[in-house]
Amino acid sequence: MTAQILAVPNWSFGRSKTLLREVGEELTRHPVEVHYCESDLDHNRTVTAFSGETEAVHAVLLALADLILPAIDLNRHAGVHPRIGGLDVCPIIPFGPEGIAAAIDSTERLAAELAGRHHLPIFLYEKSEKGRHEATLPELRTGGFGGLFGRELQPDFGPREAHPNLGATILGVRDFLIALNVNLLGERIEVAREIASKIRRKRSEGDPRFLGVRALGLPLASRQQIQVSMNLTLPDITSIDPILQWVWMQAMERGVALSENELIGVIRPQDLLAATRLPHLPAQVVKIGNAV
Repeated sequence: MTAQILAVPNWSFGRSKTLLREVGEELTRHPVEVHYCESDLDHNRTVTAFSGETEAVHAVLLALADLILPAIDLNRHAGVHPRIGGLDVCPIIPFGPEGIAAAIDSTERLAAELAGRHHLPIFLYEKSEKGRHEATLPELRTGGFGGLFGRELQPDFGPREAHPNLGATILGVRDFLIALNVNLLGERIEVAREIASKIRRKRSEGDPRFLGVRALGLPLASRQQIQVSMNLTLPDITSIDPILQWVWMQAMERGVALSENELIGVIRPQDLLAATRLPHLPAQVVKIGNAV
């Protein structure tokens, strides 16, 4: 059986309905299953998620890059989400542990082609990283887009200087994670930041409720709301509902009410029993092996 992979490329555009429509149309032209394709105005970011045979997924990624990247200029980009590139990050998740080695090899070929076609420095991360630089996304994003310039980069593929409009791309095979947001009413951004900081502190202290939980507090000016944005990097041992309940209680103690919970990207069937507070669409549920 041909190897199956999931790709979740994050693009630094989120305010063009025309481009989003064109992305959706492009996705329908390929033999892949589309799980998610949504833009956010305040993040100024679009997340796509699709799966299928390796070569088909790679073809979609390259086609989307050809469509999207010429429209991005990060010198004129404003958004609350951390970023260093037009194609900011592109995780690849194999459907089972037996596919990790093959996914790492094929992802390097993809990175080489993408770097050559768009003159992009590409940093491999997580399981694809080879010891040349930092391996995790937060570390690689340190300094943001502006921090790429005025120094020689050490990418795995592509030029040693940042692309003037597109910065650099982070790409690689990683474990499955769950991306979710808790949106809160009002514009007291200090509340979201306090809650996110508390999550990070509890994680570093070893609190088992927050193992592998990354969190940021962000403003959503267009909605007059605030957001606790989280990645659950160890979903096999960290349940969703208790975290959502904890965030809600922390907000209530500070006089801030819940607006909604959001799932960004995909979730596995085995995660759903402990994610009753997290709305999702059927297409977002993907059967991915426990050990990827």
